Amino acid sequence: MSGDNGGAAAGATGAARAAGEPDVTGAVQGTPTAQAGTGGTPADRARRRADAARAEAARAEADADAAERAAGTDHGPEAKAPAFPDAAAGTAARLQKLFEGHRLTPTQRRIAHCMVRRAADAPFLSSVELAELAGVSQPSVTRFAVALGFDGYPALRRHLREVAPAEPPGGDGTANEYQQAVQAEIDNLRHLAAALADPSPVVRAGRLFAASRPLPVLGLRAATAQAAGFVYFARKVHPDVRLLDEGGTLLADRIDAAVRAGASTLLCFALPRHPREVVEALEYARAAGLTVVTVADSAFAPVARHTDLLLPAPVGTGLAFDTVCAPMLLGRVLLEAMCDALPDAQSRLEEFDAKAAARGLFVE
Repeated sequence: MSGDNGGAAAGATGAARAAGEPDVTGAVQGTPTAQAGTGGTPADRARRRADAARAEAARAEADADAAERAAGTDHGPEAKAPAFPDAAAGTAARLQKLFEGHRLTPTQRRIAHCMVRRAADAPFLSSVELAELAGVSQPSVTRFAVALGFDGYPALRRHLREVAPAEPPGGDGTANEYQQAVQAEIDNLRHLAAALADPSPVVRAGRLFAASRPLPVLGLRAATAQAAGFVYFARKVHPDVRLLDEGGTLLADRIDAAVRAGASTLLCFALPRHPREVVEALEYARAAGLTVVTVADSAFAPVARHTDLLLPAPVGTGLAFDTVCAPMLLGRVLLEAMCDALPDAQSRLEEFDAKAAARGLFVE
């Protein structure tokens, strides 16, 4: 999918280089190195070691698959992802929980983000397939699994298969693609509700927004609608809210103008596919002294490292273009938190209602 918010898999080699991930690596820990040979140039020896590592990983995965089939817990290459997106969304929540608390490198965060977005397929992907989807090298996937505390990628995949439900309770697997998309969004909202059991991050964000005069709100491409919707309502209670919905060279100028006017916080809506301009703008905003609060589709989104307070809200990926009910609702929750932190919010709303009635603004 090549649209702004559709999925797209990158080639492993090119993306790995772009991410600073070397294509040629040493043998994975515990991999026999004798077969790598000792002759040739250092580059030749490195390539042979990398080939040996990949071959050893492939053998390990094949052995793991054979063991699972012998135990009756797998069906080989024909194994399929859960039939319902509800189950996939539940898997996404478990994946995110699994990754939390681990100090991951940028490359490992890329793998984690890919697995969360492809939660339905993650328990059934080989390390090579996952590497291609994430745009990293295959040994990086192995190191990622080890960083999570597993013996290797086969152990991580086996764990995911054990905890992934076949389908949601009561589901018969017969829903059409439109029903599945709706069910996925319902599960995304349930996941958001569970995350809001601890309201302190949202309360903190609301106070930051209330104290920032002006309050710049950034949203480019697929996230433009979320940012514009927030700004439309926020302007009814906040004295100065500025929408940043255009990229290019003027974006930094508008951030500078907000800082000069007294802004202390920037709110960003960041949705896949994540524009490079958004990442660069957040880095610039923090360098300018702004506190950055971001609503993103995942705690492992590319904007995470440039954010002071990240509030994740999952998106649905079952249709040609992503569905974003959870980010939209989270935006409304943040509006509520900001109103709670603005002492004159209620009087401003009442003033607006009175003027709207006098002008006959609405037909109701």
